[in-house]
Amino acid sequence: MYSFSITDSNKIKRAPQRGHYDHQTIYEILDAGFVCHVGFVDNGKPIVIPMIYGRRNNTLYLHGASTSRIMNLLVTENFVCLSITHVDGIVVARSMFDSSVNYRSAVLFGKASVVPDADKAEALRYISEYMLPGRWNEVRPPTPAELKATTILQVNIEHASAKVRSGPPDDDVRDLNLPVWAGVIPLKLVAGNPINDPNLLYNHDLPPSVLTTSKKY
Repeated sequence: MYSFSITDSNKIKRAPQRGHYDHQTIYEILDAGFVCHVGFVDNGKPIVIPMIYGRRNNTLYLHGASTSRIMNLLVTENFVCLSITHVDGIVVARSMFDSSVNYRSAVLFGKASVVPDADKAEALRYISEYMLPGRWNEVRPPTPAELKATTILQVNIEHASAKVRSGPPDDDVRDLNLPVWAGVIPLKLVAGNPINDPNLLYNHDLPPSVLTTSKKY
């Protein structure tokens, strides 16, 4: 099993027993979602922006308008930190101190570079497939003007770590006899029923991409 090397940047210091550095765990956390938070520095001030991503092997793709501040900053100040979190449950302990959440999170470090024009469409396809598998082949592809107005960044993951908590409360043994309910309230992302665009001109069956995504969550 391949793992990322442990450095001062990605080393889990708090609750290290929950830390993971192997590719499989980190990729599974990435593949379970499609929104990350991108951290960078602008004029000495930290900024965090949510962005949609797609993964291809050890590379993440991010996209935005060619004129946007974040895309231009990420190109010039190209070292970035990305984080992804899934909350799986509220851990209800017998004390507030031991209450917590069950979660899967990953923090990634790497350098952003611009995807060449010749590879833009393919990179956009990876991003699209992360949200709606199969949708790329159901719709009109981007026009040359649309591709020109879009910047795609690729971030090769240099260092990464994951942190996972699961299971019941970890109450102090002295609290176990308290007459207080304890347990876990499970949480999950659930897809609702698809809603038709009011401007649809025809009666359409739901396409495979929508059906697949609806079943995924």
